[in-house]
Amino acid sequence: MAVSLFWIGLPYLLMSYTSSYWSLLACVALVGVGNNLWHPSAIPLLAERFPARKGFALSLHGMGGNVGEALAPLAIGALLGFLTWRSIVVINIVPGVIMACLILYFLGRSKPRSAQAGAQQGLAAYLRNMRALAGNRALLLLCASSGFRSMTQSALLTFLPVFLAYDMGYSPLWVGGCMFLLQAAGFAASPVAGHLSDKMGRRRIIMTSMAMTAVVLVFMALAGNSPQFVLFIAALGFFLYAIRPVLQAWLLDATPANMGGTSIGLLFGVQALGSAVAPVIGGVLADRYGLMSTFYFLAATIVVANLFIFFIPTRIGSAAALSAGLR
Repeated sequence: MAVSLFWIGLPYLLMSYTSSYWSLLACVALVGVGNNLWHPSAIPLLAERFPARKGFALSLHGMGGNVGEALAPLAIGALLGFLTWRSIVVINIVPGVIMACLILYFLGRSKPRSAQAGAQQGLAAYLRNMRALAGNRALLLLCASSGFRSMTQSALLTFLPVFLAYDMGYSPLWVGGCMFLLQAAGFAASPVAGHLSDKMGRRRIIMTSMAMTAVVLVFMALAGNSPQFVLFIAALGFFLYAIRPVLQAWLLDATPANMGGTSIGLLFGVQALGSAVAPVIGGVLADRYGLMSTFYFLAATIVVANLFIFFIPTRIGSAAALSAGLR
């Protein structure tokens, strides 16, 4: 986790020296590598320490991400008023370095049980467990659903600022404020959804949130350039970000404890693929049919994500039972 945070910060420092689009693109790719080192370590660690309330624990973890994602656009929108983007990306490395040091200090001396079990798992056993994961229907369907949900989120974060700036004429500060609203609503929704998923079940929470996300996206497209569009942004953030920790908790419910890091890695790998493809598709649609067409595309992707949930087995065994069956 410490390496991940440091890795994320370093490419931002390199960005300040870039002079071409392709070198900037390479730095962004390196940031993506660092991002995806974090989750396969952090999420199983939390799930192991809070097995009975992993939905709520992961929602609190997600709240931390929502705080950062909410404050960053607001702060950067303000900083762009008197600093260049090159100066801002240099400042951006400071939080990562500080948090990397804190993680090494507070967590470096403790070793969770899953890490000890993983150290005893030989290559042959790991490959056998990987083959079992490849046949895990719940895992595959959850990854597919999450991939389409990531398409919705990625394209939204790409084109919503463009729409607010160019179609609605908002200043950088107001664009940052709207993006803050999106993330702040997700911050409020995450612990509620996590707690309810522990009590009521993951499927019901995910299907309800995805259905409401699709409805809100359609209303956003119909609202056009009206002031109501901004209100729908808050509603969208509430439902879209509520299901992120619930999906992760459900995935860990469906996989053995000694393969939790691998299963989360597969989940985020599929999500990264969806996040990479969606902005390209959205850009083609926006150039051909107008920027508003991307919001209809987003509604379609979240509907498809919800369809995969229908086919997930109703009963999923505990991770402990699955782990015992694989060893």
